[in-house]
Amino acid sequence: MSDVDHPDHYGGAENTYEAIKVIEAWGLGFCLGNAVKYIARAGRKKYANAATDLRKAAWYLNREADRLEAQTNDN
Repeated sequence: MSDVDHPDHYGGAENTYEAIKVIEAWGLGFCLGNAVKYIARAGRKKYANAATDLRKAAWYLNREADRLEAQTNDN
């Protein structure tokens, strides 16, 4: 398994729910896509801290929520 193409910590090529496949299928965009990515790999990547990945996911979710609120306030 390649570290670049379908890495194991994202589910691998055989996994129907590999993060990139879900992100693209659902058209999530940058912030929501990154949130899904960090949630999907939390606790799975070698030498990574699951809590840190979840905090990164939360950061991207908050950024997207802020963007949506600003967009609503502009309209």
